[in-house]
Amino acid sequence: MIRVDITVPTNDVGAISEGLRKIHVGGVTILKVRGRGKTLPPKIHAGRTGMFRPEFVDGYKLEVIVADNKEDDIIEIVRKNSKMGKIFILPVTRAIDIESGVESEGAI
Repeated sequence: MIRVDITVPTNDVGAISEGLRKIHVGGVTILKVRGRGKTLPPKIHAGRTGMFRPEFVDGYKLEVIVADNKEDDIIEIVRKNSKMGKIFILPVTRAIDIESGVESEGAI
């Protein structure tokens, strides 16, 4: 099992979640990511220094836990529906359903 963390701008969340629904991926957790802020001090304004370049201010993080064989499908859906953002893939060592006590793939 793997956990896929996807950070994307606001307007891409709907398209990505619809694509994940089409391949029967359930249990998508969506979290709001806090932006860097909209007002900058005059000393670091982009027009003066050229150093500051924000990617996007408002964004969301989608968390999905799936079997290893769906990893490539999820990456393809995200890359097709979003032009910017990040994908992080992390291994899940053990998953347990609290109510039934089922472990591993059955707990998803």
